[in-house]
Amino acid sequence: MKTYAEVFDEGLKSEWQNEAVLGIDIGSRTGKAVLLAEGMVYTAIVPTGVYSQETADRLYKKLLKESGIELPEIKYIVGTGYGRIALNFGQTPLKIITEISCHAMGAHYLDADVQTIVDIGGQDSKAIRVNPRNGKVVEFIMNDKCAAGTGIFLEKAALLLGLSVEQFGPEALKSDQPADVSSQCVVFAESEVISLKAKGVQRADIAAGIHLATARRVKNLLNRIGLQPNLIFTGGVSKNQGMKKSLEELLRHPIAEVKLDTIYAGALGAAILAQKSLREETGLTSRSVS
Repeated sequence: MKTYAEVFDEGLKSEWQNEAVLGIDIGSRTGKAVLLAEGMVYTAIVPTGVYSQETADRLYKKLLKESGIELPEIKYIVGTGYGRIALNFGQTPLKIITEISCHAMGAHYLDADVQTIVDIGGQDSKAIRVNPRNGKVVEFIMNDKCAAGTGIFLEKAALLLGLSVEQFGPEALKSDQPADVSSQCVVFAESEVISLKAKGVQRADIAAGIHLATARRVKNLLNRIGLQPNLIFTGGVSKNQGMKKSLEELLRHPIAEVKLDTIYAGALGAAILAQKSLREETGLTSRSVS
């Protein structure tokens, strides 16, 4: 739990609002939610289950327990992500918005100068250009046809090295000489990893090489839309410090530091869009939070 001032960009202070709204981002691996209420930002994360609604229910119940707010007090909900189409909250108004728009808006509120987003999730990766004046999407490109450059690729590679996903990034940071993993195809890259292990290459060096191979795939996406400052890294893989280092080295551009874990960027953007939708649909003019 944090205050708006502890999370949002100071330059957007006049836009902070009081209404209790909820953003839910159901990803392929994890579900995230952000509750905005009376100047406070509440977050929750759970593994994605078989049914999106069950995942969403677990998320909002965690948030209601933490905040002390009842579901009828929530004025608007926006759902996004992999499982967004299956959500229902009875009488509470609900809108479904693409994760691209939600990540853009969430990143904008974390840093109003952001113009480029790298979003790496479990099943796809995206490069998004953002209008810094309003947080809207200018252009985007997505890789959802191949597992290369995604969380699944990193999970499989970590398994081949006998590491958990949480251990994989820190292991890569130990390397001073990343191995050459040239393939950007998951199947061929796995063969390369097996070959490198057989040659006795250090595990940390193989891990670093895999992260660089993934970063190259993401760089190819960015090359197609252009990289403009500031740059934010969102999605489940954004928690991987090895991936962050590889992206910064390959792009030769720093990733902006913000005041909220960017795994919540999509859910935060959904909550902000819920506030905006509420005001548009009701004509509500509320007292801003100072």
